[in-house]
Amino acid sequence: MIALAKDNDVRWVDLRFSDFPGTWQHFSIPIRGLTEESFATGFPFDGSSIRGWKSIDESDMLVVPDPATAFLDPFSRHPTIVLVGNIRDPITHQDYNRDPRNVAARAEEYLKSTGLADTVYFGPEAEFFIFDDVKYGQGTNYAHYQVDSVEGAWNTDTDEGPNLGHKPRVKGGYFPCPPVDAFQDLRLDMCENLEKIGIEIERQHHEVATGGQAEINFKYDKLTRCADKLMAFKYVVKNTAHQAGKTATFMPKPLFEDNGSGMHCHFSLWKDGKNLMGGERYAGLSDEALYAIGGILKHAPALVAFTNPTTISYKRLVAGFEAPVNLAYSARNRSAAIRIPVGESSPASKRIEFRCPDPSANPYFAFAAIMMAALDGIQNKTDPGEPLDKDIYDLPPEEKALVPSTPFSLNEALNNLEASHEWLLKGDVFTEDTIKAWIHFKRTTEVDAIRIRPHPYEFALYYDC
Repeated sequence: MIALAKDNDVRWVDLRFSDFPGTWQHFSIPIRGLTEESFATGFPFDGSSIRGWKSIDESDMLVVPDPATAFLDPFSRHPTIVLVGNIRDPITHQDYNRDPRNVAARAEEYLKSTGLADTVYFGPEAEFFIFDDVKYGQGTNYAHYQVDSVEGAWNTDTDEGPNLGHKPRVKGGYFPCPPVDAFQDLRLDMCENLEKIGIEIERQHHEVATGGQAEINFKYDKLTRCADKLMAFKYVVKNTAHQAGKTATFMPKPLFEDNGSGMHCHFSLWKDGKNLMGGERYAGLSDEALYAIGGILKHAPALVAFTNPTTISYKRLVAGFEAPVNLAYSARNRSAAIRIPVGESSPASKRIEFRCPDPSANPYFAFAAIMMAALDGIQNKTDPGEPLDKDIYDLPPEEKALVPSTPFSLNEALNNLEASHEWLLKGDVFTEDTIKAWIHFKRTTEVDAIRIRPHPYEFALYYDC
């Protein structure tokens, strides 16, 4: 890291960490303030204003940088190296239990302590939208939002001086060539910037929805490092779009009547360099993989409080938009919560794909919680039941009624988490304080905030009552 800084004449160090909901926070110091001792002693800062953290009467905290996270910021005009850190208490020097990155690190430590596996890999597929304009606001007597995109299907009759047509239809964005795909070059710019900071790209393409939905896939990594990379991924995507005069968002459902943005998570457990997911059972899976599926499906009603943690997450999780609302597993059925990719036959590539999560999740919490659910399934040999290889949407009502679904709201998910979270407490990965703080934060700042506000569509429904 020090060599990287010297070779690039770095003048500034940008220290970053994740707040409770999952947004990067940062402050900068001159490069002269960074010494080898800094990686043990850390840097003090005021944590009282960080969402979900300490109160003002106990606000002092330390961020301790991890040199393995270093990369050169491709967007700063001043040569800057970025370092992601963990949060510690300045008095006790203990890891702060509400720091998401500490939770992820404890999850990896707990995995090793079980003896079941020593490594867990994640490969998230975070979808997003690229818009040309976004406006929103709310007050005592109004509420509105409006987004626009040069390739929005709603713009086919807009005067664009001239309008050249070639807009992706609703649900028609997967995936025609340019000129219908207006953002090929911008996505490649994003890929180039991601490669510059060490994130290896596997593929990129337009996604299903009209209006600029996109997906860029990067190579899997170990749990904490993959979460680090996802945070950097979102930073690069947003800033590359911003430099191009566009705006990118990872919110799960910005458009009505079209597909939302998911974050399918590919997941595998390894021990002594061997992938534990492959075997002779259904779809080439091992017993451990099936038990892991059983654990994820069993705990999914509570797990989604971390993997789908926003009120708008549940406007994506509705039938009819390729959303994985059915708590079942299948080798090919994309409406099932868990899919087993079958396109790659190599034993090293065998994995399961949990399709419920969306990119509004804090990746440190989400990945740790998915792993804990899977481990609980293996430890208890949880039977996942029979796979569901039929078209779930075409099932007769009596069969469909037997397939459990994801919660219908964030509040329902939080209630499930409150009632069942002992599986998250193993190994002190999540603490009781962290879970209670998460539930309280989500209920008071999001669930209640939405619940008490009139919705514009309610005027269409009820104004003449």
